[in-house]
Amino acid sequence: MLKPLACIALQCVALLCVSGQVTAGEAPAPVPFGPGERSEYEVRVGFFGGSGEASMEVLGIEEVRGHPTYHLSFRLEGGVLFAKVEDRLDSWLDVSRLVSLRFDQNQHEVNYERHRIYEFYPEMGRWIRENGSVGSLATEEPLDDVSFVYFARTLPLEVGTTHTLSRYFKEDGNPVILEVLRKERIDVPAGTFDTIVVRPIIRTSGLFGEGGEAELFFTDDDRRVLVQMRSRIPILGHLNLVLKSFEPGAPIPATAASIDH
Repeated sequence: MLKPLACIALQCVALLCVSGQVTAGEAPAPVPFGPGERSEYEVRVGFFGGSGEASMEVLGIEEVRGHPTYHLSFRLEGGVLFAKVEDRLDSWLDVSRLVSLRFDQNQHEVNYERHRIYEFYPEMGRWIRENGSVGSLATEEPLDDVSFVYFARTLPLEVGTTHTLSRYFKEDGNPVILEVLRKERIDVPAGTFDTIVVRPIIRTSGLFGEGGEAELFFTDDDRRVLVQMRSRIPILGHLNLVLKSFEPGAPIPATAASIDH
């Protein structure tokens, strides 16, 4: 399918904007994750004993329009006999600016399905979808559903504090609110962990939407590994991800002058 002329023109202008930026020498932002990190989860679904599996992974460093990015991946499969959840979300997060440059959203949940691929152009305040449609970014520092979880790991999480961030790429999803609720020791298949519990609220449908009542349990240490996630989905009721294995990655040194791909 031929793209509308407006989309082609926008992409050409975006390439000109990018060509004037020096990215190879930009120092990576300090983060507690890196390529090779992989978390695997046992999924427990609903009131009928449903189950499944999920994973979160930093697949590697990939270049998007000249910018080195972390390729972040979230996979979820689970459900019961009459209702299934199959989510596959991928995000490409700029290693220096910690902004999302691409988001692949493929969700099959109860009464809710979508597959959209967004290219984000923060320098122009625009996004372009795979079908050629164009829209305005809500911020110059866009994040999506997946990159927001990783970005939350970089924040100071003090019990009783609330982070209000207008960084979701769509205006109707802002502000994203991260409420730091409490500290809690929990047992999961991977072991016993001291955690910090955060409630994310994104004003959209899906796992972290306002009706989802989600809670994220991060390790109470410098790594901020996601140990457990609780949410609610229509019909099935609760959705619970519990960590069963974790492979650490290799964070890129913040003082690095360049990045090898």
